[in-house]
Amino acid sequence: MTLDQLRRRIDRIDLQLLGLLNRRASAARQIGRVKRERGMPVYDGRREGRVLRRLIGSNPGPLSGACVRGIFREILRHSRRLQAR
Repeated sequence: MTLDQLRRRIDRIDLQLLGLLNRRASAARQIGRVKRERGMPVYDGRREGRVLRRLIGSNPGPLSGACVRGIFREILRHSRRLQAR
């Protein structure tokens, strides 16, 4: 593949990722509403630990476990912000 073809491929993947991230964000906002109704805290460290372990354990690569952890920590941090609104 040429460089331009590879870049177009990345552009398409980025749009798919954006769509999935926004779907995830919508679900996180719904979770935030449920937590507020039930008087639950936004942050659940045990749940986030399980999520990270599951993702790292399911990762086939080439991303390292540390890379996956970093990416999803950011996603989880922004999800908490959405839940707190």
